[in-house]
Amino acid sequence: GADYEDNQLRFSMLCQAALEAPRILNLNSSEYFSGPYGEDVVFIANDWHTALLPCYLKSMYKSKGMYETAKVAYCIHNIAYQGRFSFSDFSLLNLPDAYRSSFDFIDG
Repeated sequence: GADYEDNQLRFSMLCQAALEAPRILNLNSSEYFSGPYGEDVVFIANDWHTALLPCYLKSMYKSKGMYETAKVAYCIHNIAYQGRFSFSDFSLLNLPDAYRSSFDFIDG
């Protein structure tokens, strides 16, 4: 029932892994297709757990010419729980400092 203290890091790593998976996993699930999906994909991000995925896509991939046609559909299932963490944890997220101001939250 209680959150792990390092959830921000856990879900950050989940987002980064999700971005690597289509490029490297060998998926032999069809007679018409085998190998990695490649970079022509749509990522489905759901709730705060995967909210960093678009940030990583832009800062780590698109800025280097990768995933140029990739898209993200972001779905909010539970707006009541927003996954707020201490602002001092931003450095754990492996994002450029230029993104820091995007994570300011003013309540009320």
